Amino acid sequence: MSVRLRVHPETPQRRFVERVGQVLRDHGVVVLPTDTSYALAVMAGSRQGLERVARIKRINPEKKLFSLVVPDLSDIARYALVDNHAYRILRHFLPGPYTFVLPATREVPRILLARRKTIGLRVPDHPVPREVARAAGGALMATTLRLPGDEYALADPDEIEARVGKLVDLFLDCGWGDVESSTMIDLTEGEPVVLRAGAGDVAPFS
Repeated sequence: MSVRLRVHPETPQRRFVERVGQVLRDHGVVVLPTDTSYALAVMAGSRQGLERVARIKRINPEKKLFSLVVPDLSDIARYALVDNHAYRILRHFLPGPYTFVLPATREVPRILLARRKTIGLRVPDHPVPREVARAAGGALMATTLRLPGDEYALADPDEIEARVGKLVDLFLDCGWGDVESSTMIDLTEGEPVVLRAGAGDVAPFS
């Protein structure tokens, strides 16, 4: 059974953040909250961690679009090429329940690209994943905690523990989560294109 830690949703306990950071640096898999649903997360660049997540979700890791979770807007430029137009959009909507697809830089782990040249980036409006990303070295690879055959992401902490507790190393419990994924917006061609409607309002991009 994995370790389940009850984490404060606004001021996460430093000792817990440091503990999960070490687990991630050791290529572990964690469940953590975001401003949308709970997510499965591993340290950026961890092939071992990514392959474990792929087995949990029964997906091909080279075809599934994992996103990068970073602590702040300023961290996006490390992983993506951002022009002035895109930056104005990012500044307006982040932190928030959006994933923005942008041209990737060479800093993006190659295992995330798989013949693509773009990357989805998240700055959640939630302190826990952002602090964990810092503790893990600056970025997390993450995907919605929605299991095969389920229509929605897992939201009940007790159900999360029952269904994936033996498959992950650590579960950061912040109470009930949401069931929706982030809204995904493509900014690679200049004008925004909605790729997936989710928790973020799509009206500004329609």
